[in-house]
Amino acid sequence: MTGSLAVVNIGQLVTVAGPARPRVGAELRELRIIPDAALLIEDGRIAAAGSYREIQSKGLPQAVVDAQGRCVTPGFVDAHTHMVFAGNRAQEFEQRIAGASYQQIAAAGGGILSTVKATRAASEDDLLAESRRHRDWMLRSGTTTAEVKSGYGLERETELRMLRVMARLNAEGPMRIVPTLLAAHTIPPEFVQRRGEYVRWIAEQLMPEAASLKLSRFCDVFCDDHAFTVDESRTVLTAARTHGLELRLHAEQFRPGTGAALAAELRARTADHLETATQETFDALRAAAVQPVLLPGSVFALGRNDYPPARAMVERGLAIVLASDFNPGSSPIASMPFILSLGCVQMGLTPAEALTAATMNAAWSLGLGDSIGSLETGKQADFLVHEFADYREIAYFIAASARPRVFIAGREAALKG
Repeated sequence: MTGSLAVVNIGQLVTVAGPARPRVGAELRELRIIPDAALLIEDGRIAAAGSYREIQSKGLPQAVVDAQGRCVTPGFVDAHTHMVFAGNRAQEFEQRIAGASYQQIAAAGGGILSTVKATRAASEDDLLAESRRHRDWMLRSGTTTAEVKSGYGLERETELRMLRVMARLNAEGPMRIVPTLLAAHTIPPEFVQRRGEYVRWIAEQLMPEAASLKLSRFCDVFCDDHAFTVDESRTVLTAARTHGLELRLHAEQFRPGTGAALAAELRARTADHLETATQETFDALRAAAVQPVLLPGSVFALGRNDYPPARAMVERGLAIVLASDFNPGSSPIASMPFILSLGCVQMGLTPAEALTAATMNAAWSLGLGDSIGSLETGKQADFLVHEFADYREIAYFIAASARPRVFIAGREAALKG
């Protein structure tokens, strides 16, 4: 329990308050900003958010944080990451600069499989230590909740080890970790000639075990030409639902027809990537209430130009999400402020739309919109005191060294470095 705390002298309190559902259309720009504001926090939850005069009239507790006239926003909710892994792929980064494509590197045994090799070789404690470092990078940029995927094991022992590391990270805090089973990330070398057997193993053996151990909330599949087919993805995701896991899906990253329609068919929580998605796909996703999770960091880091058509999605009424896709290969980007900048500069989002997509809508995509994502009475007090006076500066100062003060459940995170 954190007791009582007041945050005063807030120049701009960006509450992102509003309807209790994902935001669409013009709602993405409605941030419900309160000038000259204050927050009152009781035992880790928001007791009141309003003008300083209003909060002061309720009586201020002894513990007070002075925001110094700066902007306060909800903490970032990063709804697509691969935080837990060993090693790095700096060599492949150099290869891409020299002209090699993502697919060429993967075909030569690099890509995901090179991280699989390193992660399989790491002990649980070593993997935990490395993952703490990744988590701390994200914390320093203002991420207070992160969805984290497995998928660098591709066999029982390492997949479960990754999920246990996520559980340990979540238990030690301060960041909330939402675990996702992604054993269907790519086909491991030992199953290249036995694809069907690997898919059945995930669906019939690994999935039930991970679910029974309560190590995963979601199941994800990478549906693409060099990963899993639509039919294979359907097998895995159908089994996941049977065992009580909610569904997410990597879809349409490199080619249309690779998974978005399946996400709509199965009414998955999210369809992630969607760089090559079509207008017809947008309508199907909207009708099925599937949230697009857009990952401009991977487009940027791979040196590509086909950013997800975020502007068109907003205009078609989709409840978009922005996330980092932090991983050692295609998006070694831990900074959500930089992702907001890419969303604005490369995808035509306004700063308000980008912020809503990275907080409130991201929270709903994880099934947590009733407890985080906005600064409203009763919600967990996850918030950032930025170095800026205006929320637009978060995206405007691209790759700035600015670091917010990070509060999770009303307690300031002790950030290293």
